[in-house]
Amino acid sequence: MHQDAKFWNRVAKRYAKSPVADQVSYEHKLEVTRGHFTPEMKVLEIGCGTGTTALLHAPHVKHIRATDISENMITIAREKAAAQDIRNVDFEVSAIDDLKIEDESIDMVMAHSILHLVTNRKEVIERVFRMLPPGGLFITSTACLKDALGFLKPLLPVMRLVGFAPKTVEFFTAAQLEQEFRDAGFEVDYNWRPNPKQGVFMVLRKPT
Repeated sequence: MHQDAKFWNRVAKRYAKSPVADQVSYEHKLEVTRGHFTPEMKVLEIGCGTGTTALLHAPHVKHIRATDISENMITIAREKAAAQDIRNVDFEVSAIDDLKIEDESIDMVMAHSILHLVTNRKEVIERVFRMLPPGGLFITSTACLKDALGFLKPLLPVMRLVGFAPKTVEFFTAAQLEQEFRDAGFEVDYNWRPNPKQGVFMVLRKPT
């Protein structure tokens, strides 16, 4: 089991019941993402949580493969898909490092609220780059905690002790993240952030 899976399994039900923190910004991200969809598109989502975003996007693409390290999150996602009779989304328990995906075989990869929760972020970005064909898209929303919430870092040991934080939480700036995307070979099509305390939303493209 992934080192943080127990934490996310424990909070899955509470997470599923929690409202979106900023619905207006969330709707904007959905709209921007849908502007890049085509009916025949194959999409991978890593860190899908309880599947809300994948299920909302499902009617607009051919297929979504949605993954998460938490078995409980995936169980809830599958229940939601069944209740909505959505059949073109496959939910599976997996870390990105364990995924077997051929190079240039996925049209779009989505990674929302996940890149600050992995220790090998640069390797993940490079792996996603290889998954995509020329012109393929990587769409992310990432908490860049070092910009405005760096004060939380010394508090993490206590937060973990009382069960309010997973083991892996990385601190970096939005500028640092953008440079890592560019270093991997991506071009930045869109870069948006409501305010420094919220995640930076980016549409990245593999050059043709």
